[in-house]
Amino acid sequence: MGIPVFVFAGLLVHCVFLASIFDIYFTSPLVHGMTPQQTPLPPPGKRLVLFVADGLRADSLYELDSNGTSRAPFLRSILENTGSWGISHTRVPTESRPGHVALIAGFYEDVSAVAKGWKENPVEFDSIFNESKYTWSWGSPDILPMFAKGASGDHVYTFCYTAESEDFGAQDAAKLDTWVFDHVKSFFNSSRSNQTLYSALNEEKVVLFLHLLGIDTNGHAHRPNSREYKENIRKVDEGVKEIASMLENFYGNDGKTAFILTSDHGMTDWGSHGAGHPSETLTPLIAWGAGVNYPQRVASQFFEDNFLKEWKLENLKRLDVNQADIAPLMASLIGVPFPLNSVGTLPLEYLNNSAHFKAESMFTNAVQILEQFKVKMTQKKETTLSFLFTPFKPLSDSEQINLLKKTRLYIQQEKYDEAESTILLYGFAFVGLIIAFFLLIQTCPWTYYVYCLLPVPVWYAVVKELHVIQDLAAYLLSLPVGQSMGFLLICALGIEILVFSFFYRSTLTIGLLVFAGWPVITQLWVQAKTTALIWILLCMLLGIFPLMPVVGREPNIPLVIATGLLTLLISCSSLSSLCKSKNKYMNNEDLKVQFYQMLSIALSTYVVSSTHDSLQNKQGLPVFNQIISWTTLVSSSVLPLLSPTFLFQRLFSILLSLMSTYLLLSTGYEALFPLVLSGLMFVWINMEQEALQQYGLSLKPKLAVFNFSYATDIMQFRQLHLDDVRRSFFFVFFIVTAFFGTGNIASVNSFDPASVYCFLTVFSPFMMGGLLVLKVVIPFVLVSCAFEAVQVTTQLSSKSLFLIVLVISDIMALHFFFLVKDYGSWLDIGASISHYVLVMSLTIFMMLMNGLAQLLTTKKLELSRKTKHHST
Repeated sequence: MGIPVFVFAGLLVHCVFLASIFDIYFTSPLVHGMTPQQTPLPPPGKRLVLFVADGLRADSLYELDSNGTSRAPFLRSILENTGSWGISHTRVPTESRPGHVALIAGFYEDVSAVAKGWKENPVEFDSIFNESKYTWSWGSPDILPMFAKGASGDHVYTFCYTAESEDFGAQDAAKLDTWVFDHVKSFFNSSRSNQTLYSALNEEKVVLFLHLLGIDTNGHAHRPNSREYKENIRKVDEGVKEIASMLENFYGNDGKTAFILTSDHGMTDWGSHGAGHPSETLTPLIAWGAGVNYPQRVASQFFEDNFLKEWKLENLKRLDVNQADIAPLMASLIGVPFPLNSVGTLPLEYLNNSAHFKAESMFTNAVQILEQFKVKMTQKKETTLSFLFTPFKPLSDSEQINLLKKTRLYIQQEKYDEAESTILLYGFAFVGLIIAFFLLIQTCPWTYYVYCLLPVPVWYAVVKELHVIQDLAAYLLSLPVGQSMGFLLICALGIEILVFSFFYRSTLTIGLLVFAGWPVITQLWVQAKTTALIWILLCMLLGIFPLMPVVGREPNIPLVIATGLLTLLISCSSLSSLCKSKNKYMNNEDLKVQFYQMLSIALSTYVVSSTHDSLQNKQGLPVFNQIISWTTLVSSSVLPLLSPTFLFQRLFSILLSLMSTYLLLSTGYEALFPLVLSGLMFVWINMEQEALQQYGLSLKPKLAVFNFSYATDIMQFRQLHLDDVRRSFFFVFFIVTAFFGTGNIASVNSFDPASVYCFLTVFSPFMMGGLLVLKVVIPFVLVSCAFEAVQVTTQLSSKSLFLIVLVISDIMALHFFFLVKDYGSWLDIGASISHYVLVMSLTIFMMLMNGLAQLLTTKKLELSRKTKHHST
């Protein structure tokens, strides 16, 4: 049964190919060595106040209540009377860290930051804070430190509350924002008795950053349409009003303070973010104060959406920007250099200044972007063979000089409109240039040699196993042409269904309906009608899950509780049956193990109900519930190893243990998924034994006597049949169904953070992420253990059957490999790579799960001495 060398070699090969994608595509695009660029004219403001309301949707701020009033009256009065407003369009991933990097540093962070959990800086980058004279910031410990750490010198100061304060189960998350407002007031009050601080606050190029996390936390805990989320917006509006008034009084209404309020990302109706839904990517932007334009009245304006009418803002000019554009806007308002890596374009319509100032600012913006191009071109030239390097003609050295001279001449002649439009044209050309340079042939690093040479040992391994492929090919050729061609066509269609399932989950339903017809078109319906009928019903029942929504669903705790009770009922029935039959393969110790597992199911059901009620009443997560949840999680990996290793008894024990943990991680209909999936797996094992009889293979009369720990003689393994290809395909299909049956693992917002509330409510990305991954893995383990049982009962070598599985999965991987893009939108690039990563991860997971399944099914822990029983 054991195939350690085979698994290790396969694991190594797939890990290297998986790493190649990240090495090639996921390297940081940032370059260093540019010269800072600053507008030469005096700025309109001396200081900037940046409010970032984490998780605030544009519609939640701008829309009016049912009675026609705004839930943010102060900010509404600002955009109607004294400032400019619009929508800031964010990019995927809509998470806090990349959102803040785009706002403050002006570039869209590459995904290499994911490897650092969005906490540490994967590469050093410049920011508005770094370019300021002083920056003081208040808010979350998850956001503030990264900008202070990347700053040169000692001029960026942070004031953070504790990480434990970010509690989704807290009574009122708005207290996080209250903490920020109170500490800002206290800070300025204390400065009156601290001359050093007072002098620093009155310097030029000062930034005050208020990170407000309460709205995001309330959105996750209660959803954006909840009273808590909307009330938090009112509190933020009141806090912003108080801070603005306090600062105006502190600075004597000198008119040198610029204010900006925006958000890092929005949030879906179901309380998640990370993907590209408009509710996540459309965030508010309101600016007022020094250097900011007053409201512009218009008779009409056109946007594809209907927001203006809904928000009653048809007559106030809406000025939309890309999120990275806010960084150059802030730099222009207080006269600091543009962040070196910024790709943002200065939104001129927000500026209330002379045409000369706007032209100089835009010119500086263009030169700053051109600096990046020059450094990138130099690097590319140094790493490319000279005869292969072709400069980008529109931005050659001579063209750069001519462009800058021409633009400077326009400014001197006060032809500001001509200067701005020239810069915009070449700014867009620069974006296209970055993409073009990535396609040039480079001097290859050592890792490329690994990628090119690795196929040699891979093909060597294929040739060594060529006899397996030859036997299968010979058998296929022995069949009638129509049958063999039909088989190949079915194989191709089956793999395409798997590929399409990564784009459309409903494809899995089609596949399961086809599976339901399998016994009907074969002799299985005649051989075992009852088993075949159960197979058909369970296939159809499982096919419902891919049609269910993965996002936007409301919690259905009663359904989770009902699933727990159903599992308990099935357990009681099984235990009663075993006791009545006086099964000679079980003893009192084995019965005790099943009883403990039933108790665990009952406790999990209680904890789910109790935790939900406690959080609904805003009493937080009970400590007792938390202890039970973590204890259940730990014990679920041990209890199966105490049960008998006979086939159905061990599989049922694995199901009960994993089900107790899965219930704790469920919030709705997905709780039923592993129960239905396991039922289908049990029937699959029976169906495969029936299918073998078509080949005249003599097997033991009852599956109940099969023992996982029994070491099958290698000489008893049979040759491959076409049905073994179908068995392997079934396994891959069930694995994909396990991944996508109740969620889209490629989309962050498919997973509700409420799933982990039985374990913790205090924000902890790694812990929460680990629990959500465990939830995804549990159905995977159930399918892997069932496949292990199929290998035992069909007397086929694990190596042979798993080889077919790898061929099928690698054909899928090859399909997605040719779909990988390094051009187009971030979303297109990310989606293409994520699909390839998923299918490669799937292959690696299957190899790892093969080992885990063998451990769970074959090993047994002996806690006490007892009489051993042997099968006869």
